[in-house]
Amino acid sequence: MGRLDGKVALISGGARGQGAVEARMFSREGAAVVFGDVLDDQGKKLEAELRGGGAKATYLHLDVTRETDWRAAVATTVSAYGKLNVLVNNAGILFRATIEDTTEENWDRIMAVNVKGVFLGTKAAIPAMRQAGGGSIINISSVAGLVGSPQNTAAYSATKGAVRIFTKSTAIQHAKDGIRCNSVHPGPISTDMIKDTLTNVSAWEQRLRRLPMGRVGTPEASW
Repeated sequence: MGRLDGKVALISGGARGQGAVEARMFSREGAAVVFGDVLDDQGKKLEAELRGGGAKATYLHLDVTRETDWRAAVATTVSAYGKLNVLVNNAGILFRATIEDTTEENWDRIMAVNVKGVFLGTKAAIPAMRQAGGGSIINISSVAGLVGSPQNTAAYSATKGAVRIFTKSTAIQHAKDGIRCNSVHPGPISTDMIKDTLTNVSAWEQRLRRLPMGRVGTPEASW
């Protein structure tokens, strides 16, 4: 028996990287999984992989910055599998620039995906979780949301700090609904998001010196 037998999970940013690993892990543990992304080809490929292995899995197009997409995702989840128990707000983007070189457009974009997306997902999921008798919301933040960074990622760090505090507020406001909310704060994980840094040997060697284990994490090892 799996730890998530009988549970239904919705995961954003689930087509690749950490989100895809989360979808696979949840499926292995017995959950029915709905996962959304804007990378439709990769998402449909993962759906076929999971279903081919006997899992209950559904991919759908999900732009986390659009409230209508979130409402449709929750409705699809409940319609397909009867309820919603777990939400993983995983979708996120990253760009690197100094504060002076950060454009207003880029600032608004990263805030929309990394912060507004978490808010909209949480807002859409709460009624369904309340109806299910409770649930768990997991927000993927970052160590960047805990400490400052010299890596020209001030905007990214700001979004992850916002996710951390929003998580705390969600947990407090919905404890009586039986809805738990926690944030996860990984260090650098080897995904497409940081592949530019991984290929820059000198920059990466400097980064490794700040990591206690002296190596980058992997999506599989972080779960």
